[in-house]
Amino acid sequence: MQITEPTTMLTDYCLAILTGYFALKLLRSDPRQRSVWLWGAAFLATAAAAMLGGTSHGFAFYFDDFWKTLIWKATVYAVGLASFFMLSGTIMAVVKAPVRKWLLAAAVIQFLIYASWMINHDDFKYVIYDYVPAMLAVIALQVYAYFRAKEKSALWIITGILISFFAAGIQQSGLTLHQHFNHNDLYHVIQMGAIYVLFRGARLLNDR
Repeated sequence: MQITEPTTMLTDYCLAILTGYFALKLLRSDPRQRSVWLWGAAFLATAAAAMLGGTSHGFAFYFDDFWKTLIWKATVYAVGLASFFMLSGTIMAVVKAPVRKWLLAAAVIQFLIYASWMINHDDFKYVIYDYVPAMLAVIALQVYAYFRAKEKSALWIITGILISFFAAGIQQSGLTLHQHFNHNDLYHVIQMGAIYVLFRGARLLNDR
């Protein structure tokens, strides 16, 4: 069996397993805390994206154009769902009704616009256009939560997102440490650290 990018496949799968494990821990926590459950769903979507990415990198030789397109579409929708669930979970933890209802509606509208747009578009820049504003909104809400009530989750989640941004910057830079450890591999390793930090914050969330 020919594996096209073995290290990238392996690091992607490791990221998927780690994120999936944290997802299950969040989803099995107190069901009354919808914010924690939503973050668990976000982790599950992230794990799916990583698993799809690893499969695409490792077995690209065996996929025709149809399957490559299908895997890519599934990946971009998984990333979109992850952003949506992270933002929605943060809104549930930080904002009270009735403002919460309107912010959740805005998050739903953003995801629907993204999902509709990606039906006929494949460029990764559109994933960034959806992901970055959502994460900046999460940071803004967590900053508010920290200064309002010194919420313990805030610093963990803010730090995790910043680490994730740093990892994405490394990936986009094309930095390669070794011929068998490229920018994608480095991104996956750093992202594992970001996922752990985000998990530490997500499990501390409490619904408003």
